[in-house]
Amino acid sequence: MIRVRAVKEQGRYRGFTIEGHAGYAQAGEDIVCAAVSALVINAVNSIERFTEDAFTCDCESGMIRELMFSSEISKESELLMDSLMLGLTEIQKSYGGKYITVS
Repeated sequence: MIRVRAVKEQGRYRGFTIEGHAGYAQAGEDIVCAAVSALVINAVNSIERFTEDAFTCDCESGMIRELMFSSEISKESELLMDSLMLGLTEIQKSYGGKYITVS
């Protein structure tokens, strides 16, 4: 199961953590993992490209494990994080809590 946790402080995003594998299908055919990976990678790339917000990103074996903002974030990053969480929540609704949980 993939576990995604949005990290918030006083109602504002501080970042997110992500761990696990969906287990929906065999490696290379797991559409839940592929969808989650695409959303997360796109969010990180978008924050880097379209904002000036500083962040750290923990990657292990090519997998993003955590993104944490270094300071208060812009409206643009807030919107990108809302979009990421919306996409992940919709995957959870579509495929069920057996494969992904978002909190």
